[in-house]
Amino acid sequence: MTSGPAVVGVKRLEELGVPRRTIWRRCEPCGVWRMLLPGVVLLGNGEPTEEHRIEASLLFAREGSVLTGALALKRYGLRRLPDSEDVHVLVPAGRAITSTGFVHVERTRRLPTPLIRAGVPTAPVPRAVIDAARRTPDPDLVVAMMAEAVQKRHCLPRALAVEIEERSRFDGRLLRALVPILGGAHSVAEADAWNLWRRSGLPEFQWNAKVFDAAGRFVAKPDGWCDEVGFAWEIDSRGYHSKGDHFRATLARNARYTAAGIVVLQTLPSRLRSEPDKVLDELRAAFRSAQRRPRPDVHIG
Repeated sequence: MTSGPAVVGVKRLEELGVPRRTIWRRCEPCGVWRMLLPGVVLLGNGEPTEEHRIEASLLFAREGSVLTGALALKRYGLRRLPDSEDVHVLVPAGRAITSTGFVHVERTRRLPTPLIRAGVPTAPVPRAVIDAARRTPDPDLVVAMMAEAVQKRHCLPRALAVEIEERSRFDGRLLRALVPILGGAHSVAEADAWNLWRRSGLPEFQWNAKVFDAAGRFVAKPDGWCDEVGFAWEIDSRGYHSKGDHFRATLARNARYTAAGIVVLQTLPSRLRSEPDKVLDELRAAFRSAQRRPRPDVHIG
């Protein structure tokens, strides 16, 4: 699982014939080994890698422990994660063990069946997301983790809801973060847009729906779509949509909207928070504009 120096339990070293006094001496300051956690030794004196810390945490927590939280999500390829050196592990509720050093030990009666990711018993994505979210104070990062897990098809939004519901302590903060994701939002900006739409009094919007013209040709996949009047809302960041191929793709998308007769409102993500009332006025005005002309012959699919 790791490269370079091995991570070994003290008991295992003793089984291999290394006297305990030799282990302690080699783990002294400036020694050739390092004691990473109580009873867990790195057979080297350099800084432990992330993999060393994970392996040491699981050895410390003993057999049956499961990696969860941000480092578990990292093993699934998720990127929008809190920056933390902690290793979060789950152990059976009856196990007498507590957090120490870089390992955060959580006793649970709902120990998940782990998946093996690069040799490590790892919590399924929904559990790991909620475990990470519970320890993340930044609400935007909580939404981002949930959205990325869903967008990359690691889980359905309902699986995240089940994880929240099955916890013994109600957490309204996580439910509030999840509501836009259940509604179809795929990012923090889309969650902000979803929350603004809820305030707008406008008819139902669908999020990230694919729109096709009368001939069945793909038009676009708007962030928000009001099928009642054929109105699209795009949350377009300046940095992403103004450069190179992204700029050309945005121009081509807008041309397809025009050719299909679709009214589209483009909004910078930053304005959803800095000027929410102005954005609401623009959203309602664009909707009324779409409402005044005949609905274009387009459909979602």
